[in-house]
This record gives sequence, structure tokens and C-alpha cells, in this order.
Amino acid sequence: MIFANPYLFWILIVPFILFAILISTNKEKLSRVFDEKVLKRLSASDETIPLVMRNITMFVAIFLMIVALARPVIEKGDKVVDVEGLSLLVGLDISGSMRSTDLYPNRLEFAKKKISEFFEMMPSDEIGVLAFAHSSFILAPFSADKETLQMMVEGVDDSYMTMGSTDFSELGLLASDVLEKKEPKIVVLFTDGGDEEAIAGFADILEQSGIDLYVVLVGTTKGAPVLTQEGKPYMLEDGTIAITQRNDALLSLAQKSGGEGIVAGHGREDIDKLAALIKNRYQEKQQGEVRIKERVELFYYPLGAGLLLLLIALSSIPRRSVWRKNRNEKF
Repeated sequence: MIFANPYLFWILIVPFILFAILISTNKEKLSRVFDEKVLKRLSASDETIPLVMRNITMFVAIFLMIVALARPVIEKGDKVVDVEGLSLLVGLDISGSMRSTDLYPNRLEFAKKKISEFFEMMPSDEIGVLAFAHSSFILAPFSADKETLQMMVEGVDDSYMTMGSTDFSELGLLASDVLEKKEPKIVVLFTDGGDEEAIAGFADILEQSGIDLYVVLVGTTKGAPVLTQEGKPYMLEDGTIAITQRNDALLSLAQKSGGEGIVAGHGREDIDKLAALIKNRYQEKQQGEVRIKERVELFYYPLGAGLLLLLIALSSIPRRSVWRKNRNEKF
């Protein structure tokens, strides 16, 4: 048997010993520290239990509770637990073009809805979330708690968005760093795409890092005006309105990297198929092992005994002779 929290035992045992010494040997000084009623309660001599036995019972009770706080356990060694699931990194595009309204209510909100559907299809998988545009950052660390991840994604609003062009190279470097110790390395991007020039460096990073890219494209090929934070069309230097169209170049890159790409529709079938594809492709790699320490908890034994002894020590049962004397005086 060992203590899971041995430091609690040594922290509490010293004041306990001092308390026991004060109670047992120095009643005069003790009365300056404790209230008279409390002291009388601890040292009453007209009750069934003698003073010495009462004090011993109380000390043993407190000692047992200190032992319980230290958590006595029996170590049974390490236990290997099989864990199913993948580790995936989901990326949400927050560039200014995601304000466009060719999908209702806009591309950003539509992408967030698709991410929510994806979370539902990956219940036992560990997912991390990042946001990317001109710069990239971690939005949520890896977690299997989909409700918390969903809250983090829902919190992304218009204030996160920037009008600068998307830096896919920075996205690739961040993804490579985050997935360094993961196997397989999977990135799923929800974006309106990027042209071949912008994703050239991104392709090299994916290949060097061994990352499989999956893409969910949002937007239409017809396109829509780029909107400012105030909701007005973004004007180019020549005075014309900037139009943003979905760029499908990432679909080819995803396939070359060993992944896949889809164009998001209004139903759930697209996300369902993508999730099924990922699960089937990495079926053999979904199984993992986690080592945990198997212990038998014993704290409830000293805790139960300590509470029982404390109840006995603090009980106030009049002696039978005193009870009879009081009864005779009444009559």
C-alpha cells in the first residue's frame, strides 16, 4: 500500500501532533486559544465516556481522516487500454472573401455549419482547430470534446476576418508543427480555395511533412462581391468592385497529397461521405493504446472509521446516575 498524496499526510500530521499535545498537557494555555464552550465540549467529565478515552478516540478519528486525505491505494501495475479514433486538424478560413454571400448567410457561417456536421460524424476522434488567413493560429487544442470544440468554432465571427490574402505557407508550417507527433497526419480545410501561385509553397510543405490534405470548398464559381466589415462592397484601386469566386485548385492538391476534396453542398451527404472516406482510409491506424495506472482506492475505509470515531468522541450521553438524579429532582 502507498499514499497517492503523501505530501498531504506530512503537511497535516505536524499540526495534528501539536494539537494533540496541547489538548493533553496544557489546558490552561489552550483556554486562551479555544472558546470556552468548545473546550468544555472536548473535555467534559460528566459524560459516559471518560476524558482520557474521549481524547484518544478523537485523536484516532482525526488521524484516520488525515490518512484518508493522503489517499491510500494498492498499486496493481499499468493497464493497457485500447483507444479508437484518429487525430485530425481542422482549419477554418477567415479571410475577407469568406464574407461573400453567394452561400447563405455567407461563406463563413456556411463553413462553420459544415464543420459542425463534420464534428458529429467524428464522435470518438481527437480534433484540433486552427483559423487561417494572412496569419494562422490555433483556435482549439486537440480534444475529443466536440461540444467545446463547437463552442470555439461558433465564437469565430466577423471580427476575426482580415482583408489580406491567405498565406498558405504559414498555414502549412503551423500544421506541420502541430501534427509533428501525430500519425497519420491529417488536415481538413474548410475554405473557398486559393490559386495555384498561392498554394505552391503549401504543396511543398505538405509533401515534406507527410500531411494528407482534405478540403471542403465553400462558395460558387459564379462568385460574389467581397464585403468589408461594414457590409459594403470592397472597391479595387481602379474603382471596380472586387469579386471573389471559389477556386478549385486545392482539390487537385488534396488528391496529390493522398487526401481528397469536395465542394460543399446544402445537404449533409457531402460531409457524411468525406467522414466515411477518412475513417475507411485509416481504419488500420485508428487503433491506439494508452497506459494507465490501475489502483484500488482504500481511502473510504479510514474515512468511514474516522467519522464514526469522531461521532462517538463528540457525543454527549449523560451518565445513567446523573440522568436518574435529575429525574428524581423533577418529581
